[in-house]
Amino acid sequence: MNSSQRLRPGRILAWVFLAVFLLVTIFPFYWMIRTAITPAADLYHDSGSLLPDQPTLINFARVLGLTSEAEARAAGGSGAHLDFSRYLLNSVIYCGLIAGVQTLLCSMAGYAFARLRFPGRDLTFTLLVSALMVPPIFTLLPNFILVKELGWINTMAGMVAPTILMTPFAVFFLRQFFLSLPREVEEAAILDGAGPWGLFWRVALPMSRGPLITIGLTTTVWAWKDFLWPLLVGRGEEHRLVTVALGVFLQQSPNTQPDWTGLMAASTLSVLPVLLLLVLLGRRLVQSLSFTGGK
Repeated sequence: MNSSQRLRPGRILAWVFLAVFLLVTIFPFYWMIRTAITPAADLYHDSGSLLPDQPTLINFARVLGLTSEAEARAAGGSGAHLDFSRYLLNSVIYCGLIAGVQTLLCSMAGYAFARLRFPGRDLTFTLLVSALMVPPIFTLLPNFILVKELGWINTMAGMVAPTILMTPFAVFFLRQFFLSLPREVEEAAILDGAGPWGLFWRVALPMSRGPLITIGLTTTVWAWKDFLWPLLVGRGEEHRLVTVALGVFLQQSPNTQPDWTGLMAASTLSVLPVLLLLVLLGRRLVQSLSFTGGK
């Protein structure tokens, strides 16, 4: 009976659907890697095969600056320069600042909305959540004018300013988790003389490690793929991010023959740090999604 239940048509159909969905999701990443290891001269010749006839790592070497300009041009490069190590460091700093500061401040705000009593709390929280319905493009121009007036164009401060404090989703997510915490633990801490700050730092924060990692991870992924705002504010060479650098790299290539192999190699390298984070912390992300429901 157990075998027949496991082989029910509905279950088989569900597994087939998941397999097809997984294949469709992964195939663009596979094709990106496939293009990255293909010699530029064979890119269009081998376009119909799943594997290149002569795979090579020269595209990664020239993106990382490990080849001379003559060697890069001989390998099919356009001569465009990509200081990948600098751009990667800028992206790490950008994402680290936003994820770290935003996670801390959003946890404080979420705990305040969940546990503290103050005038206008519910109205403030309603207004904050309603901001989720405002498209980010509507705030782009006001934020740009403000950053420009502050003199923060082409600075890391101007790039992180709009999102470093908090986001409505993160506050809502953490508030829902803090509402699910047992009050008995906090009441015991109050009997021991703990105040609001003590309850937050010594009780609530240690018990919310999973949701904090979830918010930090999702914020990091969102910041890592951000393009439009860093393009407007941090286009300069000193503070350019990987996503912006990839666009500039493509613009520097001839319009008649873009350097697709070099661009795909750089894109593959740019995906690796976030992919590593998802592999290491993906289980905690899935386990913490259940905290968004409840009260």
